[in-house]
Amino acid sequence: MQVIEGPLRKNHDRWEEGGAASILRPFSTGHESRGTILSSEDTRPVRVRFAPSPTGKLHVGGARTAIYNWAFARAHKGTFILRIDDTDPTRSTEENTQVILRAMRWLGLDWDEGPDVGGPCGPYKQTDRLDTYRDAAQRLVSEGRAYYCFCSAEKLAADRKAAEERHDPFQGYQRSCRGIDPAEAQRRVDAGEPYTIRIKVPDGRGDVAIHDAVHGDVIFNARELDDFIIFRSDGTPTYNFATVVDDADMGITHVIRGDDHLSNTPRQVMVYEALGAPTPVFAHISMILGPDGKKLSKRHGATSVEEYRDAGYLPDAFVNYLALLGWALDGETTIIPRDVLAHEFSLDHVSKNPATFDPKKLDWIQGQYIQAMDTERFVFDVLMPELVEAGLEREADPTHPKAWYLLLADILKPRTTLAGDVVEKSRFLYEGDEVTFDERSVEKNLRGDYAPAALEAASRALSGVSEGSWHAASIDAALEPLPEALGTNKRKFYGAVRVAACGNQVSPPLGASLELLGRDTTLARIERALPLAR
Repeated sequence: MQVIEGPLRKNHDRWEEGGAASILRPFSTGHESRGTILSSEDTRPVRVRFAPSPTGKLHVGGARTAIYNWAFARAHKGTFILRIDDTDPTRSTEENTQVILRAMRWLGLDWDEGPDVGGPCGPYKQTDRLDTYRDAAQRLVSEGRAYYCFCSAEKLAADRKAAEERHDPFQGYQRSCRGIDPAEAQRRVDAGEPYTIRIKVPDGRGDVAIHDAVHGDVIFNARELDDFIIFRSDGTPTYNFATVVDDADMGITHVIRGDDHLSNTPRQVMVYEALGAPTPVFAHISMILGPDGKKLSKRHGATSVEEYRDAGYLPDAFVNYLALLGWALDGETTIIPRDVLAHEFSLDHVSKNPATFDPKKLDWIQGQYIQAMDTERFVFDVLMPELVEAGLEREADPTHPKAWYLLLADILKPRTTLAGDVVEKSRFLYEGDEVTFDERSVEKNLRGDYAPAALEAASRALSGVSEGSWHAASIDAALEPLPEALGTNKRKFYGAVRVAACGNQVSPPLGASLELLGRDTTLARIERALPLAR
């Protein structure tokens, strides 16, 4: 493979008449009004697909690929298709398919065609499309664009060894069965002899040249091409065949995928040409690296969408961050709302250089989204779901009035990065009169000789604040003169009161915390803490 400059020969830009293309459905199902043109020569509406294999959870890299496809479709008023490539029977499971669908929904990447929504080009799972692949392969055989191969594994190994020994520059399949008379090949198939089906790469085909929307002009050396298998001896299609049949059948105009698939491209071009289908625009996006410069993996921490969801990241923040791993709006803007991404995304702003996953930048973006929330949305989208999940609240029967949660949200939002942070910062409010004390905080703040007097003075002052006046301002006003009156510094005084009432030396602002606790609970907790201070 090499990158070159200058124009390249174009592949098919329209369906060929008859031939193998006739087994596929030329895309014309009422979507003609959706989408912009691809070029002056191709007026098809933009159609892209995300085609994960359900062999595990949705990886961060796969999520970014899905985001780019979704955003490209939305920016061009095109169609985003979700297709499940589940032809690996040993690893693909329905459970994994559902995991992927849940992850896609959490990310907010709605699909126009695919599982659960249907569409004119279904089914959208490869295991439900096997007849389509068989028909396509048999049509190619009947047209002389593919042929039956009866070579055993031992025969193939021997041919490869012989090619190595004679230093043959081409050591791929030696086309041993290419010249078998079609009638003889059919007789052997009918007799039950094991076979595969191989594509017939045209003699003199030459190098395969594409213009990749990210990498530019790319040439694949013709010597790398052999008559590769498109159907295995077990009757299943190979990846490079099935994915092209699907993409051609579904009218895919742009294939946006990871650059680990770049090496598949020449073989897939061969299949497009054999089928007589137009070759889509390819855009191969770079891999995502960890902070150490190596491919992102478990050793770097969380790698699946589920893990980030469960950690408390917001889907909008996560989508924003992943979009920036290889794409930029203008080189300066970091916070890119979903609607802006869906309107402005373009392939010409995608970098061909690998991107580095930076957890600190993700957290910063997450924090920006948290702080941009209005208080009420923070209550219903972050605070309450987390408190319910932790068992501190009942979804159908909240413990407190709405104003209480709004106050809690006001003091927690500036101190929240991940959604789960609100649980530990709120837990002391749900422990009644007997708060759980942090032993280190007790040792540091309640063991000094100043602590008993501080708590007694605080208890007397707060007892003078009526239930109707129990608000942060009144509470702060009652406590404010006490350190000076006691002859102790403010840090020690407020530290003792904070630990007594909240159980920990680290809590939200004291006045607001005590307002949320309530008058009776606050006084009961201070009274209970007095023995620890004596």
